[in-house]
Amino acid sequence: MTIVTRVNASRPDAAKIDDAALILKNGGLVAFPTETVYGLGANLLDKNAVRRLYKIKARPLNKPLTVHISDVKTVREMAGRIPAKAARLMKKYWPGPLTLVLKDKRGGKTGFRMPDNKIALMLIKATGVPVVAPSANISGNKPPASAKEVLCDLDGRIDVLIDGGKTSIGKESTVVDVSGRKPVVLREGAVPGRKIIEVANG
Repeated sequence: MTIVTRVNASRPDAAKIDDAALILKNGGLVAFPTETVYGLGANLLDKNAVRRLYKIKARPLNKPLTVHISDVKTVREMAGRIPAKAARLMKKYWPGPLTLVLKDKRGGKTGFRMPDNKIALMLIKATGVPVVAPSANISGNKPPASAKEVLCDLDGRIDVLIDGGKTSIGKESTVVDVSGRKPVVLREGAVPGRKIIEVANG
């Protein structure tokens, strides 16, 4: 059975957030609100949790996961040097509905996003580990903008749902690959790709 925890979006209860963060850190799956849509969080360092996330969402295994962060320090730890174009975008749009794909220290690529939502930022910080969080729905279904929509797909299949009310944007983040010489928009979302390219190029 999924535990539903109601949290005030403007004044989140730290104790409730800490309880959810402990479950998330220890391998549980926790759905939580961002400004775009509800995300389904898993501890990236827990292979079983990540495997379970893919299975529950029926997500293709070749589709990578975005790391949600509460500060830029995590990006430096995982990706190392931050290119100037990425730094410009972080300054302009973070926290906010923009996912940046960067080269990581393992020689691959990783997407990073800093959500503009108090509950999400508190949860990520309290968890203390890299948190991956695709949308909290079965792959192919409409991304959820409310706790009710999350339960339609995932009730009884995830451990905790933090109900922070309806999301303010209701549309997924824009995804931009800034790992190469030129920024490339991989998914149009809440921020127009055209604007992002302009900011990235200075």
